[in-house]
Amino acid sequence: MIVRQAHPMMAAVTHDEFAEQLFVAQLKGYLTGRIEPALRELTKRTIEPDLEQLTSDEERRRKALEKLQELVPYQTWLCLMRSSQEMIWRFVGQCVDRQLPELQEKARRIQNPKGSLRLNPDLEIPSYLRAGDTHMMPGSYFETSGPDDLRAGALFDRGAAIYHSGRTGPALNDARGHVVVAHLYERFPHFRPQRILEMGCSVGNSLVAVAGYFPEAEVHGIDIGAGMLAYGHARAEYLGVALHLSQQNAESTDFPDDSFDLVYSSAVLHETSEEAVKRIFRECYRILRPGGVMVHLEVPYRYEHSDLWTQIRGEYEARYNNEPFWHGACTMDFVGLARSLGFRELAAGYQKHTNKASSGERGFGQECTGAYRSWYVISGQK
Repeated sequence: MIVRQAHPMMAAVTHDEFAEQLFVAQLKGYLTGRIEPALRELTKRTIEPDLEQLTSDEERRRKALEKLQELVPYQTWLCLMRSSQEMIWRFVGQCVDRQLPELQEKARRIQNPKGSLRLNPDLEIPSYLRAGDTHMMPGSYFETSGPDDLRAGALFDRGAAIYHSGRTGPALNDARGHVVVAHLYERFPHFRPQRILEMGCSVGNSLVAVAGYFPEAEVHGIDIGAGMLAYGHARAEYLGVALHLSQQNAESTDFPDDSFDLVYSSAVLHETSEEAVKRIFRECYRILRPGGVMVHLEVPYRYEHSDLWTQIRGEYEARYNNEPFWHGACTMDFVGLARSLGFRELAAGYQKHTNKASSGERGFGQECTGAYRSWYVISGQK
């Protein structure tokens, strides 16, 4: 489902723009929903039998990819997947640029804001993000022409809605925030955080959702992208939610020790690096209060629980969708890392997808039910 305009800050669409965006969403849906299952079956039937003697998963992936890359169906799927991703940003970019001055004026008209915005033009962007445009988004998440430039946020908000086609929330692309809260309700049923931080909050999709469950809490979000945060601030204000957003690197923040009751991230770790994840976990421990909770939600593709095609699909994300740490994030021992830092009450597994968290519901376990049906989550307590 593609919405025309989910909130006042989202770029509105003309008839033709809506048709373009609907086309690319349906094309991606066809590639992942119809063609990909056929490729999975092709791999299982014609390639896997020749790899049975190999004991290394890495060797099996490499050999399977070599064979697949010789096949026209795989070549065609690969080309169309990449092209459709580029189409998203081209179509949405034209839509956003047509009305960018109007969006910036909407942001300037906000008076007596509930939340706050703090930007740092001197922030150094990590090398792993400078290396390429994440998710093929032109300019990535951090390019900006100044403090009033909302383009990155406007592009991301509408582009992500098309990319996920309503599967991460019917309007606000906020389902992962609801999943985080569902996980908290299940694992820590009496936990009511008073200060909350989301690391890598982008435009606040998940953060707005989380804030709705804890109306008495002071809610913060950090991201490296100034345009993301400037747009996210205006977006939250028009939605009536007080968010305190600041431009920071999650590896090293300026918050004092013992600052938050809840620190979480939503599909962020796989956009970083192994060393960055170690520093992020360490920073979580530092800024959490004793008894505070850390939650990291990630893509549900743990390689130890995945078949060969799912691992190959991860190679597509790494090589062709500019997500080079995909394999690392899907194999890294998050629990061991958290334990080494002193976290307790640790658990890792799959949380059932939901668009509304409810106290008392059970949805956390060790079975992955697939993309957009479950999410990999690690949580622990300081």
